[in-house]
Amino acid sequence: EKDKNNTMETTTSSSSSSSYNRADLPVDLRVYYDRVFPSKTFCEWLSIGEGKEKETSLKNREFSFTLEGDVYVRYQSFASSDELREKLKETVPIKIDIGAVYTSNPRDHKKVKASQFYPVAREVVFDIDMTDYNDIRTCCSVEDKRAICNKCWVFMTAALKVLDRALRDDFAFENLLWVYSGRRGIHCWVCDERARALSQEARKAIAEYLQLVSGSEQKALRVSVSASYPSAKRAHEILKPYFLAIMESQRIFEVPERKKAFVEALVDGKDDSAKEKAQDWASNTFASVEEALEKLVGKNDKHKFSSRLKQVALQYVYPRLDIEVTKGMNHLLKAPFAVHPATGRVCIPIDPEEADSFDPLAVITVTDIIADINDGKESRLAPHIEFFEEFVESLNRQQTKTEQNGGVEMDAAMDW
Repeated sequence: EKDKNNTMETTTSSSSSSSYNRADLPVDLRVYYDRVFPSKTFCEWLSIGEGKEKETSLKNREFSFTLEGDVYVRYQSFASSDELREKLKETVPIKIDIGAVYTSNPRDHKKVKASQFYPVAREVVFDIDMTDYNDIRTCCSVEDKRAICNKCWVFMTAALKVLDRALRDDFAFENLLWVYSGRRGIHCWVCDERARALSQEARKAIAEYLQLVSGSEQKALRVSVSASYPSAKRAHEILKPYFLAIMESQRIFEVPERKKAFVEALVDGKDDSAKEKAQDWASNTFASVEEALEKLVGKNDKHKFSSRLKQVALQYVYPRLDIEVTKGMNHLLKAPFAVHPATGRVCIPIDPEEADSFDPLAVITVTDIIADINDGKESRLAPHIEFFEEFVESLNRQQTKTEQNGGVEMDAAMDW
């Protein structure tokens, strides 16, 4: 077990898939786009509405390709899945990004007045990256801030669990597609029809509502809301086991500078008596994180460390959001089933119900897919494509139901 843990700590996002050879990527991608990439379901997912409206929404949707040599090609658009597949085979992009649905075909954006070319629909998206937790991580960030392992992946699992619950409970969104970024993060696509139609102001409001950790990294405590605030209280209940796991795996009480930062957050704004007690507590050695925290709070908790501890827990494991990504309708985000060129891993969907068992280091690579084809085996990507197909089918059923109700989603908790 010790050897296994050591391997996890030193495995990086660029070396975890031993079978992947970056030099083979252009050839492998051409085969992947031709024979495996789910272009039909992919385009069905990106189409909004019914009939002509659905056709127009796909035709006016922006695609962006990154070609070999870091050549960026924006404002691509496609009228059908066949057209998309042929273009993928022809250009072999090493990265595919998805943008908004515009007032007109993105390919014609230079022919249209700037005032008449603007985004009109787009999924509400969230982008969470492991590097935003580098002030807490000790397992990987010292050697390579871009690295990941199963110990620090807990940050991503915790973020998914909290956001998934908040988006469903507080906004009544139902169609949430969680996707592995292919390297060190996760993306969430909120695909409900009313989410796709939200204004930039509404998207900003959602992001700000969900952002509990903010401010400069120079601040000791970056959570300003009370632990009794309803969304903070719920988040803490979800995050508590992940917080304890992070405290252990990241050796917060064992690494001096991490322990110092923890204590500073704990006493930020408190009186000298509380600071003195915290310093005395920090000078001790404890058998476990649970014991340390129990000793801190004590029986009387006259310094109200219990409430502050909940805020610190939120600061350590609550999702760290980039509001700009969420609020901007024209912001590009990596497409599901794209292949990350640095790792070769496919950006597969993540089932929220199975998030605790998701292993980013075991995600299938494009090299694995080509090997399956050469061996005449069913692709190991098949279960993930099936999951995606079921998601899109459910989305279409809801769309049909909404159309039958006269364009109104009857169960919406909040009318934006």
